[in-house]
Parts: sequence; structure tokens; C-alpha cells
Amino acid sequence: MTPQPLLTDKNAPIVIVGAGIFGLSSAIHLAQRGFENITVFDKQPYHETLYDFDRGCDAASADCNKIIRAAYGHETWYQNLTFEAIQNWTAWNDSLARGDDLPPGMTTKDRIYVNCGNYHIGDEKGMNGFEDLSVKNITAAGYGHTQYLLTDPRDVARARRDGLNAAIDPFNLLHKGQGRLSGHLDMVGGFVYADKACRFALHKAQSLGVKFILDPTAGQFSSFIEENGAVTGIKTSDGKTHRAAVVILACGGWTPTLLPELDGLCETTAGSVAMIQIPEGSPLRERFSPDRFPVWHYKMRGGANGSLYGFPIDERGVMKLGYRGTKYTNPTLATTSDKKTTIRSTPITAYTRPSIHTLPAKSIQVIRGFLDKYLPELGAANLKITTTRLCWYTDSFDNHFVIDSVPGKAGVIVATGGSGHAFKFLPIIGRFVADRVEGRESDMLERFFKWRSLNPGEKPHNFIMQGKDSPNSLLNVRMSDERDLDLGDEGYRAKL
Repeated sequence: MTPQPLLTDKNAPIVIVGAGIFGLSSAIHLAQRGFENITVFDKQPYHETLYDFDRGCDAASADCNKIIRAAYGHETWYQNLTFEAIQNWTAWNDSLARGDDLPPGMTTKDRIYVNCGNYHIGDEKGMNGFEDLSVKNITAAGYGHTQYLLTDPRDVARARRDGLNAAIDPFNLLHKGQGRLSGHLDMVGGFVYADKACRFALHKAQSLGVKFILDPTAGQFSSFIEENGAVTGIKTSDGKTHRAAVVILACGGWTPTLLPELDGLCETTAGSVAMIQIPEGSPLRERFSPDRFPVWHYKMRGGANGSLYGFPIDERGVMKLGYRGTKYTNPTLATTSDKKTTIRSTPITAYTRPSIHTLPAKSIQVIRGFLDKYLPELGAANLKITTTRLCWYTDSFDNHFVIDSVPGKAGVIVATGGSGHAFKFLPIIGRFVADRVEGRESDMLERFFKWRSLNPGEKPHNFIMQGKDSPNSLLNVRMSDERDLDLGDEGYRAKL
């Protein structure tokens, strides 16, 4: 059945709740299609805090960096979207370099996207099934020249000819008695400076005429306005009402709390993030610079003892590591749309509960185990994990996004379910939201992004809604001790 447009009047008001990547991209694409009355609301004053976590921004989009990778195994649809997104990231870099309408505080020397590549490594010999299929599909798409299997001397020689000496052996395995290289190097992608990307997108949307209300009260969603069985706007925490022909809810990890209809489809889960400050003047600054050190992935699809990743240092000398092998939840009592009480995971951060100042012990165990084996020079330099935080995503049960009208809530579109891999699509993901608004057909919308439920007998990619009994609930996990963050502490190694 051909989808029907939700909105044909280009002057009708559109409200977008959330100024993260889904909200920003939606605003840009709708404005580019001629919609002239778009307002984005968010409780974070991003125009002042600049998407900086250290200044109180605790959304997943507010981060120092995010991975750009086209390695998606059999999921070639995401692979091909990544190729398209990279073209847009490159264009954004070029725009900055030319000085085209620079966002406040940014210069022609800034860059958003860094093509430092992705290095994949595991304790097993050779590539796992996911990595092997990723290389084959990237090669089939015409990018075989970017793939280097480092256990093959011919690929190593080719990488050296291509000037990739530093990225061939980022963990100095040849100098640690291993005697051979391992893993594979994928020179598609690298990372983006996430805060700069969001600042650029916000400015781009404003330049297209999108209005922003970014304020802890005036910008904070309070409730929907519902009339005659349809949503006709929102109310904000300052008591004001805002009429809308369409409301787009794009609140990241807070979306399932605000939209109980997502129960069973999406749940808020936390990944673990650790930061290591490399001192100014240390030779490790050059060693781990983006020009010499790639993004790395350790035992991806490796369960609780894998799914670890990391970055070169950022412009402040901070090295970030992330762990998603265990996804944590914060089950709390909540009220459903039919006034019944249920258990729903809600974000908890250092800004909503100051007592949250470290990570679960399992996260630190995996991070420390990797660093001790592959980057021991950090401990030798008596460095510490200087900052930790839980980063709250919205997981769908099948790891696909949700971009669709909400059943039973006429006039509302939800854009969520990023499942930890949506940020790379910031320049283009709003296209699918605009398609929903205009009723355009799209294979991606109908195959992967539609409103859905788990079929009988279907095994979910993410087990969600397990409540307080989940072993991954923060109620049931042991938190790490501050002393566990000292990379030079031999006592922690002995304890392991």
C-alpha cells in the first residue's frame, strides 16, 4: 500500500523534540525540502555548552568522537549508507576548509571527519566470521584497495607502499615477541569529532531557517497536546503550549521513557566509556595522534569479554575507549500510556545522580585487560583512567532504527533505536524522517525502520525489557573502585 503523506502544507508547524543526531538531521532534511516552520526543542542549551559532556551534556550525541566504519558483515544496506555518509562528512570538512558560513567558534582549521582507518584485532588467529564477511562485501562494493589482511605478507607490503606504516602495527606487536602481525586494517572511515559534528549540523539547520529553543525549562518536553484522538502539539516545562501539525520525537536514550508505546521494541541501555588524559609533552601524544594511530576494534561480536573499541587522542590529548560487550540498564518504575505501572530502563548520569562516578567492575576488567596486554606503555607511564561515564543509547530488539508513525498517536513520528551505531549517519538519516513526513516510499523504511514487534520464535539481537532481574541491571552489578583506574597499579593485576 502506498504510504500517505502526513503533511503537504510546507508552512504548517513541525515540532522536533531533541537536538541530537536524529533531531538535527531531521530538521536539516525537512528544511531542504521546503518546510518553513520547524522548531527544535531540547532541555540542553547546546548553543552555550557546545555538545561538550564536561559542560553538562549527557546525551549520547554529546561526545568527543564517534566511529565511522563501513564494516557491517552481511548488512550491506548499512555499509552502503556509510559510503554515502562519508561523502557528506567529507563535504562538511571541505565546507569548513573554505570558510563557508562557519559555525560560531569554529575556524577553517577545524575538521569534523578524520579518515584514520579502522584496525580490527582479536585474540583468535585470523578474522572472525563478521570481519571476514565485512571485508568481502566492502571489496565487492569496489573498495577492496582499502582492505589489508595483516597476516598476509603481500597485504602488509601493499600497506607499506600505500604509506600506512604506523597503522599496520598500532600495538607494536612485532616488538612484543609476537613475531608476526595480526588483525586487519580497513582504511574506510575512522572517526568524527562528535561535538563539532553536532555544532556544524545545528548551525546548518539554523542557516536553513530552523528555529531552536534550547533551555532547561522552555526547551524541555513535558507532554503531548492531544485533541480528538490526535496529537496537535507539545507542552514544555515552562507551561507553554506549542502547536504542531507533526511532532517528531527524537530524544535518544530518553525516548522510551517519554513514549511508553516503545515497550518491547526499544529499551535504553548504557555503554561504558573511559578516558585517559595523555600529559602535554609526553611522547605518547605523537604515538597516539590521529596521523599515526587508527580507530581500533577488539573482538567485535565477542560477547561480554569483547566488543571493545578505542580512538586516537583528541585535540586535548584525551584517549577514549568504549565497551559495549555488556549493555547495562537502569530499571525504574514507570507508568504506561494506559496508566499501568511497569519497569522501564531510564538514563542515569553524573548529572542526574552525582553518585554515579565510576563504571561497573566488569567494564573496567575488560578495559584493563586489554590495556595491560596491548598498550602497556600507558601503565608504564603511570597514567590513570581520568574520566568514566555511562553513555545511554536506545537499543531496538533487532539493532535497526525506528523511524515511523506511532500507532495510536496520530501526528507523532518517532526517530530512535540508534542501537549504538547511528551517529555515523548524521548527515543523511534525516532523509528517512522527511520521507515519512511526505509519505515517500523507501526500501529502508519498509524493511528495517518501520514500527514492528518481535515475531514468535524470532531470536532478538538485543534482549530487552528484562527488568530488575536482569544480570546487567545496575541494581545487580558490582561497581569498580576508584583505585581500579590506576593503570600502573600492580595490585589490580594481581586481583585479576
